[in-house]
Amino acid sequence: MPHPQQRSSVNGPSNDYHLLPVTEKQMRYARAIAEKSALEIPVEAQRDRRSLSAWISAHKPADPSPFANYPTGKQVAFAERIARSKRRPVPQECFRDKAMMSEWIDRNR
Repeated sequence: MPHPQQRSSVNGPSNDYHLLPVTEKQMRYARAIAEKSALEIPVEAQRDRRSLSAWISAHKPADPSPFANYPTGKQVAFAERIARSKRRPVPQECFRDKAMMSEWIDRNR
């Protein structure tokens, strides 16, 4: 049985992420956020992964860590792969700010 995101059809592969039900782990995290913030999770947000993910992103608490603004490891690896293929360095300031890293990636894809 093919994975829902890898399913092939006459028109090519299908990305049915928005049709997949929420995961138990995702729901537990959303409930924890809702409890701490005295919020209710809307029924619409509980229908699929994408909707619940958007709700979580909008309501999760800010990370007080001094490293919260640093780019993720995946973001750095992707930028470095682009840099190697384009033969140009990633500016050092991008390694300290995820928004700058994102902009650099968008400009250099």
